[in-house]
Amino acid sequence: MAGEASGMKGLGSSGVLYNERRDFYIRPNVVKELWTDVAPFLTVVANQGTISGMADPTFKMFEHRNPWQKQCFSINDSSISDAVIEAGGTQTTEFVGVDGFVGIADGAHLVGLQVEIWNEAETTKKGVALVTEYTSSTIKLKNVSGANTMAQANITIADNDKLYVIGNAQGEGGLSPEAWSDDLEVVYNSCQIFKTPVQVTGTLLQASLRGESKELARLRDIKSSEHKIQKERAFLFGSNPQGMGHASGGAFANIEDITDKDGRVTRTTMGIIPALERYGNDGSGADPYSQNVFAKADVADYSKFVDAMEKVFQYVPTVGMKRAFVGAGALGYWSKMSSDSGTFSGDSGWAVNLGDMKRDALGFNYRVLETPHGMIQLVPTPALRGPYSKHMLIVDESNLFHAQYRKPAFQASIQPNDADYVKDQYFSDEGIGVSMIESHALIDLN
Repeated sequence: MAGEASGMKGLGSSGVLYNERRDFYIRPNVVKELWTDVAPFLTVVANQGTISGMADPTFKMFEHRNPWQKQCFSINDSSISDAVIEAGGTQTTEFVGVDGFVGIADGAHLVGLQVEIWNEAETTKKGVALVTEYTSSTIKLKNVSGANTMAQANITIADNDKLYVIGNAQGEGGLSPEAWSDDLEVVYNSCQIFKTPVQVTGTLLQASLRGESKELARLRDIKSSEHKIQKERAFLFGSNPQGMGHASGGAFANIEDITDKDGRVTRTTMGIIPALERYGNDGSGADPYSQNVFAKADVADYSKFVDAMEKVFQYVPTVGMKRAFVGAGALGYWSKMSSDSGTFSGDSGWAVNLGDMKRDALGFNYRVLETPHGMIQLVPTPALRGPYSKHMLIVDESNLFHAQYRKPAFQASIQPNDADYVKDQYFSDEGIGVSMIESHALIDLN
């Protein structure tokens, strides 16, 4: 018996817990069955991957973003006024300042890069050039291709033009170019201690009751569900006083400066929704294409919806299916669009296609929303109610995990020896790991 294995041999003599033949420790397969519809987000995270036996309740995660996904930089020279790079590759521009590096660093390694030059709005391609020299954040360019014409043409460059790296071209017999590298980034989070107590007096324990004859057993069931739904909410909405380091690239200080009234360190896990609200891209920054936090206006018509879904499904590799946890209001929003899609789709002839309710293998219901870029599995989530009713959380499950510093346990009969009551407790020391914040998305349909 689990109680005996835990050194609780004295429990059996009372006849209170021993005779019920209960397992004092929560079996993972039972816990997952109980989560399902009540806590689908917790179910998915736990089934995706649970890391247990951690060395520390505060944990770090390494991240790396492949720089080759997008490599570009910008002209930063306000003195430039329609400078011309002549066709034919015979003329080199004067040095021009550059900044705004994405997927590549400033440095001598820029020499030899072949770049496509676009205007600031990225609506007009001006031509292709070769970086021939570099000096202290400034470069020289040679024209190797004009604009989209049969013959070569001059390239006119202006301040804030975008230069996209398309390859590199090195001189015959030359030396190997300067190398560059990036480093792993670090983000972090904490496990937090959850305790949900169950208590009945000795009198109530012995009473003969109607409705439910065993009050302790009834309360255990209720508190078991309460324990799990509170973990679900913490993983969704919880906050960490120092955040997760996504924006700073790994700042890690004073993460344990919260204490209870007795001065005990109190850790809290950062939920995924506050993480997205804090570190996500709402489209107003320097790289709007990386947007992953959307308002209702961002999906209000067919054109905007298609653009938003393109951003949601942009990261590869992808299986073309994402899972979204939705409140009742968000599910209702798409249901209404499905039944009256003329307004939504305009003249495109496209209609919102929302599939029938199905049952996932993990034990919760879902409907499938078809988008031009992939399928979204909409999972009704009870925790998303009230102010979150119209929220839609789209996750990349490969960048989520369930962190267990100590395994969940049912701690039986923890009352003092002379107490005239029985007290049990559900215990967990757990948290959620969220990495690659841009791979997740949040849509607020309010």
